[in-house]
Formats: sequence, C-alpha cells, structure tokens
Amino acid sequence: MSVAVNPSRFVQIRRDLHKIPELGFQEFKTQRYLLDYIASLPQERLEVRTWRTGIIVNVKGTAPKRRFGYRADIDALPITEDTGYDFRSEHPGFMHACGHDLHMSIGLGILTHFAQQPIRDNLTFIFQPAEEGPGGAKPMLECEELRDWMPDEIFALHIAPEYPVGTVATKPGILFANTSELFITLTGKGGHAAFPHNANDMVIAACQLVGQLQTVISRNVNPLDSAVITIGKIDGGTKQNIIAETARLEGTIRTLSAETMSLVKSRIEALVAGMETAFACKAEIDYGANYRQVFNEADVTGQFMNWVRDTDHSMPLQLIECTEAMTGEDFGYFLEAVPGFMFWLGVGTPYGLHHAKLEPDERAIDLAIDLMSRFLTWKSQQ
Repeated sequence: MSVAVNPSRFVQIRRDLHKIPELGFQEFKTQRYLLDYIASLPQERLEVRTWRTGIIVNVKGTAPKRRFGYRADIDALPITEDTGYDFRSEHPGFMHACGHDLHMSIGLGILTHFAQQPIRDNLTFIFQPAEEGPGGAKPMLECEELRDWMPDEIFALHIAPEYPVGTVATKPGILFANTSELFITLTGKGGHAAFPHNANDMVIAACQLVGQLQTVISRNVNPLDSAVITIGKIDGGTKQNIIAETARLEGTIRTLSAETMSLVKSRIEALVAGMETAFACKAEIDYGANYRQVFNEADVTGQFMNWVRDTDHSMPLQLIECTEAMTGEDFGYFLEAVPGFMFWLGVGTPYGLHHAKLEPDERAIDLAIDLMSRFLTWKSQQ
C-alpha cells in the first residue's frame, strides 16, 4: 500500500488511533484521544457525555425538528500486527484489524464538519466501545446518557477490503447475519496414555463433536436458507502422553434469520446431550455474545441509495446493491430500535477483515467524511 507523504488531518488521526488499539471496554487511551480532539472543536453547539469507555456527542441544530444519529465503533482485536506501517500498533498483541481506526477518524471528520457548519436538525454522534465483544451496542442503547439524545434515524458504515475506494455497497433489508459465539466444554476422566481403558478421553469426544456439528447445517437447515457453524479453536490436554480430562471448543454461529438461529442452537444442544451419553462425560454450552442481524430499513436505505445515484459528488462514487453477508455487527441492535442503515465503504486491499496485514486505502477516509456530511445536510433539508 502506498502511504501518503502529507496525510490529511483525518488520515493522521487514523494513524494516531491505529497506534493505540484496545479491547472492548478497555479503550481508555482511545477515549482520551477522542475526548481531547472533540474538546478542540467549537463548543457552542456541542454537549458531550461519556458512558463507560464510550462517548456520546450532541450537536444542536439551528431549528431542530428531528434528530439524526451516526455511530462509530472504537475497539480493536487481539491480533499481532504484521503490516509495513511505520505507525503500527504500539500495544503488542493488539491491532485495529477491522477498520475501527478508520471508522473513528471518519466519525470525527463528520462531527467536525457539523460543529463548524451546523444544520437545522440535531445530531447524535455515538463512539461505541466493545463491538468486537462482549458487545457494547445493546447496553449503550439502554444507558441513561443516550436517553435524551436518541435519534429518529441512525447511520453507520463498515470498511470493505474487497471493494475499491469510491465504492459504496448496501441494500434494503438484511445486510449482516444474526451471530452468536459458541463455547462447549467437555469434562471426562484423565489418565495415562498407556491405559486408555481406565480413562475417558475428551480429545476423542471433541473431535467427534466437531464432525457432528457440521451435520446441523447440512441436514437440519433448509438448503435455501443460510447458516454457518465454524469451530475456530480447540483446546484439550496437557501433554502428549496424558489422556485429556477436558477439552474446549470455541466457535461461532451465523444465520440469516432469528428462527434459524433458534433451530441451530436446539440441534447443537441435542448433539451435545448425546455426546454426554456416548462418552460418559459432562458438557457445558455457553453462547457468549449474541448479535442481532443488521437490517436496513427499506425507505431510509432506498432514499440514501437514490441520493448516491442521483447526486453529483466531489469524488467519483460507484453504488452497488450488494448481497447480504454472514458478517456479524452489533449495530444491529441500534437498527432494531431506530430505523436507519449501514453500508460498506470500499478500501481496496488484498487482505480481509481481521487479518494481521490489513492495510486499508486511506483515501476512503476523506471520501466518506464528504459523503456523509453532504448526505446529512441534504436529509435535514427535506
């Protein structure tokens, strides 16, 4: 990736934030950076509140009739960075590998525009912690700090490595899947590797269970529906000559409907109960964080898509009506409470989300700031 010699103000902000990635509800340096920047803006129309490590900003309109919201997530991932950046992560083992550094810089750019050039309607900017887990959207929606500034419509974006810069991709209806974490712990009886008949091997049980779980999708879910079970991690045993007493499976479930999520979980529970009988072991299931589907309200999304198509933009834009993805995003909780939409923002890079070499094209930052500033201005004039 080519890196600009003289980065714009918000590209530099992205680079600053990229250096200090922090996990969900631990974004203390990130929150401080954001608050310091917000404090540097004209304050006449701004009110700022904090909630845990998140921030909520009210921008007062000139003659408000409605309130629009914009959300940016702020947390990072437990990934060791492998980019060529000279502004790489200063926190070993952590990285902004999902683009939240871009999301924040874009959010600050839009906020800066309206702090300097207010529109008629009120605006709520939400800098939300813990999107990657354990989930910050749902408790933030319920917090007292947001209650007075709850928007009538809300918007957000997510970077998309597979689309080139200048691409905006979205659709009415479901955009991202319902998601659930999946943790299964099996407990049997450990022993010496030379005497397997005196033990109860949970590595064997775990391997059997992984194979069985794949039948849930292939034999229980309608082939015309969509669902995924992925087991991404298995832990079991302590040494090569000791039969494992415990094993733990960690994975994720993705479905395009809430009903299918319930079906998949019920089948998982039945299979795990069968494993307890078959292997004379005990099993525990924990679903961890559950995220609602990202469902774009049809009228609001259609209005945005038509505006993108029909408007002359300062930078070339291509609108794509994309298909839904099995990606998870807790912005779905906001869209369950408030009509609005999320869209994909092209950042053209060969490495995907959550990859240690993710290097988004930073030209997308100023493009997105301009796009959403003009869209919100247009919305307020309707």
